[in-house]
Amino acid sequence: MATGEPLLVADDLRKAYGPTAALDGASFSIRPGEIVAVMGASGSGKSTLLHCLAGIVTPDSGTITYKGGPLTAMSDAERSTLRRTEFGFVFQFGQLVPELTCVENVALPLRLTGVRRKDAERTALDWMERLEVDGIGAKRPGEVSGGQGQRVAVARSLVASPRLVFADEPTGALDSLNGERVMELLTEAARAGDVAVVLVTHEARVAAYSDREVVIRDGKSRDLEYGGLEHAV
Repeated sequence: MATGEPLLVADDLRKAYGPTAALDGASFSIRPGEIVAVMGASGSGKSTLLHCLAGIVTPDSGTITYKGGPLTAMSDAERSTLRRTEFGFVFQFGQLVPELTCVENVALPLRLTGVRRKDAERTALDWMERLEVDGIGAKRPGEVSGGQGQRVAVARSLVASPRLVFADEPTGALDSLNGERVMELLTEAARAGDVAVVLVTHEARVAAYSDREVVIRDGKSRDLEYGGLEHAV
């Protein structure tokens, strides 16, 4: 298991949408190189937790620190820069840009930070080779299988050498065989690069790839490894 100081810590997060409490005192932490599965039923608050941790959604109350600094106090522009440079994302349906080729999709995070096209695509192809999809670089997302598309999405999430990857139901749209391979490749690449991964899932077979599990129920967190106390980090 990963050791050392936490990379990201959230404490007592609360977030409501109208009268509905999505988070009701949830807490969370993750260390560099650690893979943590966030589990819970549909509507339990796990995706809201992920969006708060990634700086996409601002909690109503509670604190989030990243590398010791207050994420919740950052401006929108600062959080946007952080998501481009230090965070990576994998979503259930990949969310690839349909007009771009697969290699252009993988290179996109680098291009957004000013890397020249030739250099960005060279790095992208290296990652596509690691994820076993280097042969489809010239194809567009609509021309590849679901499993291939999700591997392209994983390559895109890692291409800019992030410190932390947020994976929201990354195998939810795949059959079991493709899902297993995507998880194997994601976790192998993350561990090799000492990248932390927040893995949101409701599937035990996917959570099995993690170092530990945090269960979200009715907006509250319960860490299964460290004593099972609500709000534990």
